[in-house]
Amino acid sequence: MIFWKILYNIIIVPVMWIGFHLAGVFNEKIRRGIAGRKSLFATLERRAAQLPSQTRLWFHASSLGEFEQAKPIIAELKKTYPDISIIATFFSPSGYEHSKNYKLADIISYLPFDTHRSTNKFISILQPTAAIMVRYDTWPNVIWALKKNAVPTFIANATMKKNSSRKFPVLRQFHHALYNCFTHILTVSENDKASFADFGIAAPLVSAIGDTRFDQVMMRSIEAQKKNLLPASVTAGKKILVVGQSWEADEEIILPVVFKLQEHMPELLTILVPHEPTVEHLEELEYQLSGNSSFIRFSDLNEFRNERIILIDSVGVLVPLYRYAHIAYVGGSFHQGIHNVLEPAVFSLPIIFGPKHDNSQEAIALAKRKAAFVVEDDKQFYRILRTLLEDESVRTCAGNNAKAFVDENVGATPRFLAYLTPFLNPEPPQK
Repeated sequence: MIFWKILYNIIIVPVMWIGFHLAGVFNEKIRRGIAGRKSLFATLERRAAQLPSQTRLWFHASSLGEFEQAKPIIAELKKTYPDISIIATFFSPSGYEHSKNYKLADIISYLPFDTHRSTNKFISILQPTAAIMVRYDTWPNVIWALKKNAVPTFIANATMKKNSSRKFPVLRQFHHALYNCFTHILTVSENDKASFADFGIAAPLVSAIGDTRFDQVMMRSIEAQKKNLLPASVTAGKKILVVGQSWEADEEIILPVVFKLQEHMPELLTILVPHEPTVEHLEELEYQLSGNSSFIRFSDLNEFRNERIILIDSVGVLVPLYRYAHIAYVGGSFHQGIHNVLEPAVFSLPIIFGPKHDNSQEAIALAKRKAAFVVEDDKQFYRILRTLLEDESVRTCAGNNAKAFVDENVGATPRFLAYLTPFLNPEPPQK
């Protein structure tokens, strides 16, 4: 352990610090992260002194996607222990900026850079009762500081590929020492549990309990039912395709097929939700749509005149829009990796996506269950989309398979809490 601490802090940390700040010269997102960490400790000291409870649970996530996996755990904790203090930290600016108004957290902050001095000061200020790292963002000095202060430390939704680079020589020994500092490593599957076992770790309990993302999409689908984003005048008599989080590479496949299908399917309504609805990208999409199809921006929907494509120009509305869909296409799968397939699955939708989906175990599972359909090019996309639009029995069967997959996998949250709650101080309120 001492050897790895010396190696990490003398060689790796300085190299990362220099690289981080050099990259900030060229990358605006990294610059925001550096700027956001200024005055971090002064703010933390002030906020920590105001925490309502000495029972403090610290959740850390790399970015917004990982924090979504913590939300069902936090919600259930707050329901059982309403006075408990919740601290949420992020490494990335996108995670922090999108979550800084999250109502169930008492403190929302950046994680300081992983130096020995900063992390020890951070833990000293917060004095967490327990720490939960979500998925994979485990910074060594943070973990060592928690271990030194005898803070129970967990990984929630832990995953580990069989061929992970963490298993390479030298890195394997380093991670063996690091993972032995945890109290519990709670994995999403038995395969992940077996993969962690390859490190030969002895101290933490490694258990497969499932993935809280299933609980989160179920919670969000219930909330989505309360939001009426599209009036009946827009959706009546339509068959609706929602294209979620599309990149340009997705749109190059999707749009020509949509234009072709519109020629003989007047009931087809396409809702296009770009991954990045920037001014530039929206204007580029409007240029592509002009002359090929009628369209309207979501922000102008009160002027809807039966346009064939609704172009979403705001963020945070994708999940509520899935409730109106008959079919979903999930973007990123012709770009660098597919986005969230569980969000449409929970609404009993058949799902279409492209070849780049190996980053998602759920996408692979849905395809095997014939709840999702993989397309390699525009011709396959046309054939499968037309079949799903015209054949209600195929569409319904695939949608039911998708929803069954979600239903079978909910419940990781209470299983996680069964491991966490023995380390909490407060007693649940008397009924």
